[in-house]
Amino acid sequence: MTRRPTFVCAACGAASAKWSGRCDACGAWNTISEEAGLTDGPGAKSLGPSRGRKLALGDLATTEPPLPRALSGIGELDRVLGGGLVPASATLVGGDPGIGKSTLLLQAAAAFGRQAPAIYVSGEEATGQIRMRAARLGLADAPVRVAAETNLRDILTTLEAERPGLAIIDSIQTMWADHVDSAPGSVAQVRAVVHELVTFAKRRGIAVVLVGHVTKEGQIAGPRVVEHMVDTVLYFEGERGHHFRILRAVKNRFGPADEIGVFEMTGAGLAEVSNPSALFLSERESAAPGSAVFAGIEGTRPVLVEIQALVAPSPLGTARRAVVGWDGGRLSMVLAVLESRCGIGFGPSDVYLNVAGGLRVSEPAADLAVAAALVSARQDIALPRDAVIFGEVSLSGALRPAPQAEARLREAAKLGFASALVPARTALPASPGIAIDPVADLNAFMDKCFGPIDR
Repeated sequence: MTRRPTFVCAACGAASAKWSGRCDACGAWNTISEEAGLTDGPGAKSLGPSRGRKLALGDLATTEPPLPRALSGIGELDRVLGGGLVPASATLVGGDPGIGKSTLLLQAAAAFGRQAPAIYVSGEEATGQIRMRAARLGLADAPVRVAAETNLRDILTTLEAERPGLAIIDSIQTMWADHVDSAPGSVAQVRAVVHELVTFAKRRGIAVVLVGHVTKEGQIAGPRVVEHMVDTVLYFEGERGHHFRILRAVKNRFGPADEIGVFEMTGAGLAEVSNPSALFLSERESAAPGSAVFAGIEGTRPVLVEIQALVAPSPLGTARRAVVGWDGGRLSMVLAVLESRCGIGFGPSDVYLNVAGGLRVSEPAADLAVAAALVSARQDIALPRDAVIFGEVSLSGALRPAPQAEARLREAAKLGFASALVPARTALPASPGIAIDPVADLNAFMDKCFGPIDR
């Protein structure tokens, strides 16, 4: 029997019959590596209909009992998971090195261990280092058992014997399966390790949490098929200079796929932030040019953040465009619309845009707040300090309404804001609890906020 070699891309998981420097599927360079192929010989037979068993088929009207969940003891983590940990589930957590993944999961294991057995297996740290972290977090007496091991067979044997309710594997790139002829961290090893752990979790009813390394682009390292194999994918985000940390769900088979949890890094570990809007706006100064408050939605939670802009003369021939916490391509689009539809040019000036607090905003409803902050900085005119702004800007200069306006306005009213500037077609609640100032298009918005503008 012979084995045909297969070459697999680590970025997208595409397979090919020969090696090349560039993946034809995703265009990535130097991501293709060889894997052992399928058996090709006399013993290799195709599957026929007589070799299997008939499946038990059901209809869509059959009702299932609600999924049992176990609370992790950390409210923000339970929110992102959709209400708690589900038995027989696999969760993948990724994030930059040192962002706090191991700290958060050790705190979650300690809280979960008080209601069911929990095991923490590390392939990157010795047990002494884990105990030092636990002592620093005040968790030395938590009912969590720890081990330092990278051999997958030994880990599965231990989990089979102990039958915990929660198993944390930190991290999948350090684990190796002895039946795969490849180095730890390779595409073949990562895929095999995750497959074995997910299969074990489903078969034995254990909730398994896997930690994954990330690439320089912020994506989980390894083949993308890994994210398809698990039930939930969480990313832990944050800037080193900020004390806020964001846990974001990008896939969740048991709950919302775009929910966030907010934490604050303290000397005693990660503390939950139950009201992130108040925290993101707590250091906001008095009304200043270039500042606008955006009422956004992250998952099911309304979040108010400050959009900061700075427009300065460029000392170079080419003006700079720098953005933190927002999409740079969308900033270019807003600048183009302001110049083309409103006659407000930024060509000779450097433009800097920042979302305060380290939060990354991705929804188009932030367009209007960004445009307001940019023009406020250019004109050196401060927006009202008690006003919130949201709405999408189209290429024609028209304003599109944002969804879930009622939740945005309710959060703004709760934090003491008195007015809201929104697109005219926004569906408003009967009693929003805040003064609504609708605007028809981008030109009307600029005239209302800044009056005559030197264009």
